[in-house]
Amino acid sequence: MQSNRGKIRTASVLLAGCLLAAAAAGCSGDRAIKAETVQRSGAMEKLSTDKAAYKPGEAVKFTLELAKAEPEATIVVQYRHLGETVGRQEIESEGEQVTWDWTAPKEDGLGYMAEVFVTSGGEAKDRLNIAVDVSSDWSKFPRYGYLADFHAMKEEERAAVIERLNRFHLNGIQFYDWQYKHHQPLKLEGGKPAAEWPDIANRPVAFDTVQGYIDLAHDRNMKAMNYNLLFGAYEGAEADGVKREWGLFRDPTLTNQDKHPLPDSWASDIMLYDPMNPEWQAYLIGKEIETFGHLAFDGWHVDQLGDRGSLWNGEGRSAKLSEGYVSFLKAAKEKLDVDYVMNAVGQYGQPFLATQAPLEFLYTEVWESHPKYADLKAIIDQNGKYSKNKLNTVLAAYMNYDLADAAGEFNTPGVLLTDAVIFASGGSHLELGENMLAKEYFPNKNLRIPAELEEQLIRYYDFLVVYQNILRDGLEPSDLAAEGAGELAVSAEPEIGKVWSFAKRKGGSDIVHFLNFADATTLEWRDDEGKQAAPAERSDVAVSFKAGDEVAGIMFASPDYYDGSPVQLDFEQKDGVVTLRLPGLKYWDLLQVTYK
Repeated sequence: MQSNRGKIRTASVLLAGCLLAAAAAGCSGDRAIKAETVQRSGAMEKLSTDKAAYKPGEAVKFTLELAKAEPEATIVVQYRHLGETVGRQEIESEGEQVTWDWTAPKEDGLGYMAEVFVTSGGEAKDRLNIAVDVSSDWSKFPRYGYLADFHAMKEEERAAVIERLNRFHLNGIQFYDWQYKHHQPLKLEGGKPAAEWPDIANRPVAFDTVQGYIDLAHDRNMKAMNYNLLFGAYEGAEADGVKREWGLFRDPTLTNQDKHPLPDSWASDIMLYDPMNPEWQAYLIGKEIETFGHLAFDGWHVDQLGDRGSLWNGEGRSAKLSEGYVSFLKAAKEKLDVDYVMNAVGQYGQPFLATQAPLEFLYTEVWESHPKYADLKAIIDQNGKYSKNKLNTVLAAYMNYDLADAAGEFNTPGVLLTDAVIFASGGSHLELGENMLAKEYFPNKNLRIPAELEEQLIRYYDFLVVYQNILRDGLEPSDLAAEGAGELAVSAEPEIGKVWSFAKRKGGSDIVHFLNFADATTLEWRDDEGKQAAPAERSDVAVSFKAGDEVAGIMFASPDYYDGSPVQLDFEQKDGVVTLRLPGLKYWDLLQVTYK
């Protein structure tokens, strides 16, 4: 591959006018190439950035791989923030690989799109987009992934995994079940980390793999999060200094200690301890301090096990788990000042965690108590209220759960419709790692990711970054209600045979979402058996809404069209009613309505 880094001309040189012929497809009087006028041709094969997120003013390194060398071609790059063009570059193409840099703007916490076009003979021949997140704080817009395999492996194998996750702009990685024992995360020999140990499922874990993954994540501006329960220990932990009287018990006589049973082939069941007990806190936090002294994790992903029913502590008093979680996290933060994220299983404990615990963002593992698509939005909205809109939400929501009991592949429509609902509602989805999550036991790999789904997920995660400021940046409720103005019915709730629409408000604009359930076969997001139907693609969809103010403009964007590029729509406003047509609707469309 030949690299080209030197022949770049920036927007400041190009202000004199459009360098493409005025009559060429995609060229307008203001020099902008309109993505919706350029068809994909396959000239560009892959577009990537070197990091998942960037600090303000940091250099963004782009790499474009072409199907073949285009010596007469010029690469035109348009940098966009929402509907505004904020920069432009031209790069002369000389080989099959083209690389260039762009200095990220100095404003913090914004999402950008790089629209990349191959032009030749004054005409745009192909297009491809990629997102850029300029955020110094990963917790503002968390995009969380996972790793679950830590056996001895070559560096190239680890690097390939992280490179793929980087393309989805994942800025945090949960290291799942990397530890030796829950009450002794890092196995030490002679005061130094052991080279290898078994995890709880008796799978091999290599220290060099864990350390190598942490380093690779940091190279990409990803946070590495150490996974562990806050109240679990192996059977026989007394030999390691754990005391039974710290435990949680199923009865006030302290006869039966609560435990989480695991398969007989695994190393142990997990015995449970009182998270509010100060001696247990000191013990486990001390072990984590020891761990962080040897491995450069950025934080602790703290797990729980949901509602355990009535429990008693070692003094025979009723245990208050939710309050105990907050007590533990506050003690941990004081002694080990790292980032904390805690799983609220089925929302258990979330009202306490969101309001009192030192967390970077809120994390909910969604189970049968929240089976519907509407429940996903409800959880995200609820978390926003709990935290007074200060903390964003990540949902661990396992797709095609029953289908994953045997070998097969993920159902693309089910995954994309669930992601569309989560992203439109203002959340993100823990789903991507070495594979994709179908079960709460992350190493399960029974289902493979179809090539079509992998490609579409890239567009969805680009979209999540590009439009993060109107998806999950302090939005408020809006009373705007869209209606169908044609044959397609629009509903304020998800209904089979209709389009679900809701709106939120940001900075005087209304953000209106359209989620297509017109051809859906179920309203249950998990799509257990992988039978959710693909929606028929519709064009020129007529919709309307009432507006109290005069509308200045309407921007359309969708991960399903034009690689997510924004498009300004024509509309008509009469007697307070605004009518317009969506260019297309497949899974999810977004409108940003601005007012005069």
